[in-house]
Amino acid sequence: MSLQATTWQTVGPYFRIGLARLFESDIAGADTQGPRIAVEGRVLDGDDAPIPDAVLEIWQATGNGKYVHSGDIEHRPLEPGFRGFGRVPTDEEGRFRFTTIKPGPVHGIRHAQQAPHLLVGLMMRGLLKRLITRIYFPDEPLNGQDEVLQLVDPSRRETLLLHASDSPDSFTWEIHMQGKNETVFFEI
Repeated sequence: MSLQATTWQTVGPYFRIGLARLFESDIAGADTQGPRIAVEGRVLDGDDAPIPDAVLEIWQATGNGKYVHSGDIEHRPLEPGFRGFGRVPTDEEGRFRFTTIKPGPVHGIRHAQQAPHLLVGLMMRGLLKRLITRIYFPDEPLNGQDEVLQLVDPSRRETLLLHASDSPDSFTWEIHMQGKNETVFFEI
C-alpha cells in the first residue's frame, strides 16, 4: 500500500508559486494611524512539527472599527492607504510574521460591539478548504462580551489570544492544527 499523496489529495505543487506575488506582510499600510504592532508565530501540525508551506490571510478593521469592504455600512471614516488585508507565508520552520495596527471594536450581527480582533484564513497543501479563525488581544475589556468569543468553550479560548512578547508592541501566536492545543476554527 502506498502512503504517498495523490493529485486529488493535495492542492498541488503550484500552491505557493501562485500566491507568492500576492504576499503582503504589512496589513495596515505604513501611514495608517494607530498603535503599530507586530505578530509572529508558527503553524504546527498535530505532532508540533512545523508546517513550512502554509499561507495566512489576515483581515482587519481600522483603528476606529471600519472595514475596507462595501458591506461595511458603518458611518466611520476610512483612512487613505489603509489596506486591512494581507497574506503571509510560513517559512521552513513554520514561522510567520506580519505588522499592522491594533484594530478598533466593530459591530456584530446584532449590533453588539465585538472586541478588537484580527480575522485569519489559513491555507496549505493538503487542505482543500480554507480554515477561518480569529486572534484576540489579551486583557482586552471587550473580550468578556464579544459574541463570537463567548461561543467558544472557556477552556479553548486561550488558542485565540495573542501572547505578549519582549516588546510592548510585539505579540506571539501559534496555530496548532490538531492535538491538545488545537486552535479553534470557525465554520462560515
